[in-house]
Amino acid sequence: MIVWVARVAWLAVAVSGGIAIEAAIDDRSAAVRWVATIGGWSLWAVVALAVAIASVRSLTIVRVLVPMAIVATVGAIIGGAGALAAAALGLPALIATFAVYTAEFGRGFVQASAYGDEERFPLRPPAAGGAAAGLVWLVWAPMAAAGPLLLAAESWIAGVILSLLAVAGAVYFGPRWHRLAQRWLVLVPAGLVVHDPVVLADTVSLRTAQIERMQLAPADTGAADLTGPASGYALEVGLTESITAVYAYTPSAPNGTAIHLTAMLLAPSRPGEALAAADRRGLPVG
Repeated sequence: MIVWVARVAWLAVAVSGGIAIEAAIDDRSAAVRWVATIGGWSLWAVVALAVAIASVRSLTIVRVLVPMAIVATVGAIIGGAGALAAAALGLPALIATFAVYTAEFGRGFVQASAYGDEERFPLRPPAAGGAAAGLVWLVWAPMAAAGPLLLAAESWIAGVILSLLAVAGAVYFGPRWHRLAQRWLVLVPAGLVVHDPVVLADTVSLRTAQIERMQLAPADTGAADLTGPASGYALEVGLTESITAVYAYTPSAPNGTAIHLTAMLLAPSRPGEALAAADRRGLPVG
């Protein structure tokens, strides 16, 4: 249902967005009007295609680009659009943004890329990494919107600088944003897999026989923290034997950091749903 909320809201962005943007650029030069119109419709079309075709890559695209409609709303207000026109764009933009960032939306898009008999559960982002990604986006998005418009308005220096920074930001940060969508707890016929290119250097695979129990983590748990750390409830996966996991590479540890563990903490976006699915598959839960 939440996927359809996002799709309908994004359709409403197209219907009402044109009115707000047209009101904001009506007295601008022809070049500015062309750039705003082509840019706006191109953004809408790319997101519409990504929302229609669920996949992990589409999840990254919509989560990066859908909030650009909010940036467009702010730009329309600054450009002189009326309150009613701005609200008609801003409201569906906010609804679409909220929808694509829900756990249910992420779960549906991640599962759409699953192979065979596996169930993927997105992991919540590390608190520090998620906050950093959001702050970077808040700097990048206005540059991406303003750069081409300034070039069209013949503000060459500012336009070139902002456009180059926006392109460089997309190239550098795009793959890093995408990694946040590639973090999953995966239930497979043989057991479970932890796929997390942000926290781990290598995938952790466990056979069913290696899993002693899965449960909500108690407050006094001593399990190894593989969440990032992330906020909210975590799952504790106890093991019947010690295994080795390798934390992701860092400048201070270019080869990663290997740890030996007999229990680990994971942070799926919906821990109860993950436990219920594990129970259905015969994994020891409780």
